[in-house]
Amino acid sequence: MSESRSRRFDLIAFDWDGTLYDSTACIVRSIQEAVRDVGGAIPSDEAAAWVIGMALPDALAKAAPDVRPDQYPELVNRYRYHYLQHQDDLSLFNGVLPMLNDLRERGYLLAVATGKSRRGLDHVLAAVELRGMFDDSRTADETAGKPHPLMLEELMAQWSIEPARALMIGDTTHDLEMARAAGCASVGVSYGAHDTRGFAALKPLHVADSVADLHQWLLQHA
Repeated sequence: MSESRSRRFDLIAFDWDGTLYDSTACIVRSIQEAVRDVGGAIPSDEAAAWVIGMALPDALAKAAPDVRPDQYPELVNRYRYHYLQHQDDLSLFNGVLPMLNDLRERGYLLAVATGKSRRGLDHVLAAVELRGMFDDSRTADETAGKPHPLMLEELMAQWSIEPARALMIGDTTHDLEMARAAGCASVGVSYGAHDTRGFAALKPLHVADSVADLHQWLLQHA
């Protein structure tokens, strides 16, 4: 207990895509190809990247505002088709495994809070041999999508963690907004989907420019 109290946080929740997993470019391309397939106006790289982290149906609707609602099921199917063509080529960012192992050795509870589906997260955790690394996880298809705070609220309730003892780490304003709504601190990363100019208003404790930077900050300040 004394060791736990010497830490600032007990629970560290990570976003997945663009934070731990180098998948932003693949997701952007998959969104663009899906919109093309259903005849919509292809979003720019920036517009497609902005929706990353949201629940998939909401993300695609935002990225393709001219696509009719009755086309959404096909849009989702086409996105999944394109993403699945390349998902096994993706990998963790360099340095993620040592960082997570260090945090586990220091006794932190580790969680994932992601806009991916449960099936998608379980697949990728198995693919990168991370099953068992995390104590818990929440996905957008089993609870409310970001920036709604329910993912973090459920994780904190599951482990009896107060908001002041939980930290959310992500690459998008959706992650930081979710943390603020849940009453948690946050850390942003600059190497993912969103331009960090939108981070300042959400008051993250730190914005990491690399996994190495994030790792070092966590060891010193978490």
